[in-house]
Amino acid sequence: MHVIELDHINIHTNDMEALTRFYEDVLGLKRGWRPPFQFPGMWIYRGEQPLVHVREVEGIVRQERPQINHFAFRAEGLAEFLKRMEEAGAPHEVRLVPESGQTQVFLADPDGNSIEMQFSAEETRAQETQAATSA
Repeated sequence: MHVIELDHINIHTNDMEALTRFYEDVLGLKRGWRPPFQFPGMWIYRGEQPLVHVREVEGIVRQERPQINHFAFRAEGLAEFLKRMEEAGAPHEVRLVPESGQTQVFLADPDGNSIEMQFSAEETRAQETQAATSA
């Protein structure tokens, strides 16, 4: 047995609509089919893959100290994503990965879950070139 890839994440929330809108509007994912479980929830897709499973629960879902520091998505379209963050007024932090040249963009969803969007070194170089020619 060996792990092949991350299949999905499951997030509990007490505001399923706000959380779902965030993943659609900010990350560009789409809500889709979900089996008829006996509890409320939503599946959010990238193409045919349900990446984020949201389960609506009652009460406060935030913990004083999160048990997972963050989860990460490998992504494409760095310039478009940064523009979307600015237009949405979404707080985020951009970091360059030493030696690899990759760009990490950290942000939080409405429930405070930390998300890393990771972009390739090629996109980082393209973004730097575009910024230099725009200046």
